[in-house]
Amino acid sequence: MKWLRKKNNHQPSLSLEEQRAEKLAELGAQLWALRQEQGLSLEQVVVLTRIPQRLLQAIEEGNLNDLPEPVYIQGLIRQFAEALGLNGVEFSGTFPISSAQANSQGIGNTSPLAQLRPIHLYFLYILLIVCSVNGLSQLLNNAVLQASNSQNQPYPKQKSVVKPELAQLKESMEVQPVSDNLSGVQKEQVVQIGVTLKASSWIRVVADGKTEFEGILPEGTHRIWKAQEQLTVKTDNAGGVLMSVNQEKAKEMGEPGKEEEIRIAAKPKF
Repeated sequence: MKWLRKKNNHQPSLSLEEQRAEKLAELGAQLWALRQEQGLSLEQVVVLTRIPQRLLQAIEEGNLNDLPEPVYIQGLIRQFAEALGLNGVEFSGTFPISSAQANSQGIGNTSPLAQLRPIHLYFLYILLIVCSVNGLSQLLNNAVLQASNSQNQPYPKQKSVVKPELAQLKESMEVQPVSDNLSGVQKEQVVQIGVTLKASSWIRVVADGKTEFEGILPEGTHRIWKAQEQLTVKTDNAGGVLMSVNQEKAKEMGEPGKEEEIRIAAKPKF
């Protein structure tokens, strides 16, 4: 009878395939529970691991037939576990690949994770979730503080730069609009005009029938032309050109953005 009892109590050793199926079911159930605790869907885990959803589902369900070779299964389990915050190498190391590994696991489970009871795993999951939430909260708080500090910093004031020629003109003269007819200005036998650019403008100057200049002058430019008989000045931005005749007070040629042409003849001698 004693011999019969010993024979009945002796459990036959599982084959390598059966040990893999049993371990896969155990690991898959743990991964499923942890995923549910973290509120993640399989689609989100697919994004994190780049593993097809059918393989992740097969791992959770312990379906060995829908998975590739054992060495690849162990790699998939490792990626799955790392995406959920576990030590992937340690977690997947309990899945047997060779018969030697299966026998060593059958003789004694030396893995700390294998010695944990379900209640221990439950508390471990909660701890991982709490740590993850606290870390994320701290990162968000730091980002908000940095954003608020950057908004509260005053912007540096930009100093206005006034070109020397334009500053001298503003101090020495009062700009007033004039009419198109400047023929009433006192003229001499040699007529002279000076132009100062308040804004970049196109200008053409004709002296005694000869074009002396035609082109765009930048802001702040000061030029002088002379003629024996007549000077003609044309611009496409009359408000941006200050013109003085025979060293008189400079005045705007016209309205800003308007085309203007002015002819000035020398005063004949008597």
